[in-house]
Amino acid sequence: MEHSRWKRASERKLAEGYQESAEVEQERQEHRLSMALAKVVYDRRTELGLSQTELAARTGLTQAKISRIEGSDTVPTLPLLAKLAKGLNASLNIAIDEANAQVTLTAHEAA
Repeated sequence: MEHSRWKRASERKLAEGYQESAEVEQERQEHRLSMALAKVVYDRRTELGLSQTELAARTGLTQAKISRIEGSDTVPTLPLLAKLAKGLNASLNIAIDEANAQVTLTAHEAA
């Protein structure tokens, strides 16, 4: 028995031949990228045992800005990403292609 009502709306629409506009797909891609960044920043911050306030002090950003990044409520600039990477003692890696975006942090070796 197929339970189509349990399928995600996007899966149903795809099966029915629906295609989203390029603008909607672009917004989805941006949101996925923002969420991926939020997750790696949060994971690394907690791995280091830092509060948002402590990370803010290390990066020269405000705690509110760190909160917005972790909540995927902002699109950060390249200089902001550089500050985050330095404050998290890691290299920030972003791979983007037409259909996918990945964000990873590679921790620096302890000196």
